[in-house]
Amino acid sequence: MRHPFACFTLALTGCCVAARGQSVPPAPAPLTVIRAGTLIDGVSESPRKNQLIFVRGERIEKVADAAEKIPAGAKVIDLSSATVLPGLIDSHTHIFLWGEDPAKGGYDANILKAGIALRAARATAAARRALEQGFTTLRDVETEGAGYGDVEIKQAIEEGTIPGPRIFGATRAISTTGGYNLEGYAPELEMPKGAQIVDGPVEARKAARQQLEHGADWIKVYMTHRSWVDKQGNLVSQPTLTVEELKAIVDETHGWQKKVACHAYNGIGMQRALDGGCDSIEHGLEMTDAQIAQMARQGTWYCPTLAPYYGDWAPADTPAGKRDRARAAVHEITFKKALKAHLKIVYGTDMGGIPWSEPIAQEFARMVGLGMAPMDAIQSATSRAAEMLDMKGEIGVIAAGAYAEVIAVSGDPLKDVGELEHVRFVMHDGSVFKNEIAK
Repeated sequence: MRHPFACFTLALTGCCVAARGQSVPPAPAPLTVIRAGTLIDGVSESPRKNQLIFVRGERIEKVADAAEKIPAGAKVIDLSSATVLPGLIDSHTHIFLWGEDPAKGGYDANILKAGIALRAARATAAARRALEQGFTTLRDVETEGAGYGDVEIKQAIEEGTIPGPRIFGATRAISTTGGYNLEGYAPELEMPKGAQIVDGPVEARKAARQQLEHGADWIKVYMTHRSWVDKQGNLVSQPTLTVEELKAIVDETHGWQKKVACHAYNGIGMQRALDGGCDSIEHGLEMTDAQIAQMARQGTWYCPTLAPYYGDWAPADTPAGKRDRARAAVHEITFKKALKAHLKIVYGTDMGGIPWSEPIAQEFARMVGLGMAPMDAIQSATSRAAEMLDMKGEIGVIAAGAYAEVIAVSGDPLKDVGELEHVRFVMHDGSVFKNEIAK
């Protein structure tokens, strides 16, 4: 005979299990509706007027015409007098650089005199500044001697410790002996380097593995180093890694389902970058017609970073001054060729090399000034960059299912792309970070 108490206990347990199985699901996140006077959604070729963006939690639920009924209780953000866009993406930054003044020691002072705590504090400020200016995603392509600091800044942002954009970090970057700073010191001194130095395919593969193990989202490789003007007036760049070394890195990185960004100015190093299978060319100051055609065939992304090559020119009659002017001149020609060839171009500034106190959106004016249509420039910093980052449809677009990353400016950036230097509203992952315009 079963004990009555045992039967009662079993029955009670069954009731508890059933109750747990029938638990009430969590309530949906509150609904926010943004009234957009003009919407540039990141993918459409023309803006749309009077749109409603329904945001629930960190995602966009739907986009509809203004006639759509807004549910009772929804929070309404009125941007009906503004131009609304997706959060911007800068595909080439260095949050651990601070636009070092050459008169104060330049790059070397950053490595030798700024401790890691100071550099982390500056990186924190850079991240916040990017978000304030409407850049909700950064591809940060190397910490310049700060190790895996970008991964840790990314973690601090994701856990809510500090404000900042979504970060894709490349950690230490890779170059070869004789291929990166610090340089010019007594040969018996073992100086710290801004990048991880490798020689040979085995070391190259190991470096990629180490960086991927420690959280790299991309691997950054320097395929050229210093550049100068030869006796014939041509820009020449020192090549670094061999094709075999780069192929080892690319093979390893692709095996981890990640990508490789190659800094390459021109010449031999540029050709090795393409033959080695890089996923993006950074800077690409001077590319031949054959190299541009190879990029088009291979689907290689192009991140030109025009703006940094127009500042801090050395005097015209010096070797450095001739180099600086040659860089800018060939870069303009290459960018125009890339446009004509319909290469996959993404927006990148090299902020960090440029002081973070300057407008991050300054690259738009450079791109448009060299012939890029304003809408193409905007898409290079939204949906196209998102595609390169393997987040197509999730960032860089205002559409159902995308992350709620929304910015607004007062004027029309299709008439004056400089408007993007004055972002007045920023929503990041559904939370309003900045509001100088909404009612």
